[in-house]
Amino acid sequence: MIRFGPSGNSESFYAQGYKHTYQAFQWLSEKGLNAFEYSFGRGVNLKEETAVKIKEAAAGYGVSVSAHAPYYINLAAEEREKHEKNIEYLLTSAKYLKLMGGKRLVFHPGSFAKMPRERAFENIVNALTQIVKLFKKNGYADLLLCPETMGKKRQNGSLKEIMQLCAIDDMIFPTIDFGHLHARGLGAIKSEADYCEILDTMEDALPEFKYQNFHSHFSKIEFTDAGERRHRIFDDAGFGPDFAPLAKQIKKRGLTPTFICESKGTMAEDAQKMKAMYENV
Repeated sequence: MIRFGPSGNSESFYAQGYKHTYQAFQWLSEKGLNAFEYSFGRGVNLKEETAVKIKEAAAGYGVSVSAHAPYYINLAAEEREKHEKNIEYLLTSAKYLKLMGGKRLVFHPGSFAKMPRERAFENIVNALTQIVKLFKKNGYADLLLCPETMGKKRQNGSLKEIMQLCAIDDMIFPTIDFGHLHARGLGAIKSEADYCEILDTMEDALPEFKYQNFHSHFSKIEFTDAGERRHRIFDDAGFGPDFAPLAKQIKKRGLTPTFICESKGTMAEDAQKMKAMYENV
């Protein structure tokens, strides 16, 4: 099943008087949405009982839950203390994702900063190989680790690199952020053909079940010469990429990804627009 939903709660959710995320799932279901991504971006600050409420509400309304691990994870880091912290952040995120009934844990692979890019990526591969073993050892073998394509040039997370990370183990699934790829390439996605090139690369590199059901983030995005600057909303003119050509290719290829909309403040409303574009193909 293809799924559409927001990353976090829209401004309109709170404007209508709601206060708690576990209240969001009926609200989303009434909007025709069936996915939701919880952000641990600034750290895991969630009570266990709240996570269980989220699980029950999401299951009751048929909404799948994913989570985004802390933004400050950097698997390229070579310092032992940072390496151990990265593992701790991911294991803690996995614990609460499982309490919420979710399966997909999105994370940023890392940044090479002043390090040679190849060395940084080798560090990421080694770290992720260890993390997979620890996930399986600690009871999280049923979860999916979902490294994300990144929007800045000095970040590891090109499409090619994410495909290589996915080859490490079956539990590693891609998160394809089309806005990030657009920004990383300084406006690279201009047409349906550009989406075809991305999807063809994925099809060649991934096993069928990963290609068919990949995880995805989508928003329009503003960028500079360094890449991503900030996320925009669908109503902002002059920013890309456009979702409609991607919707055509997803339907043509019979793919069933989960699309998480990361528009700033209007993520649920823009997720509805994405779903409508897909249904209108």
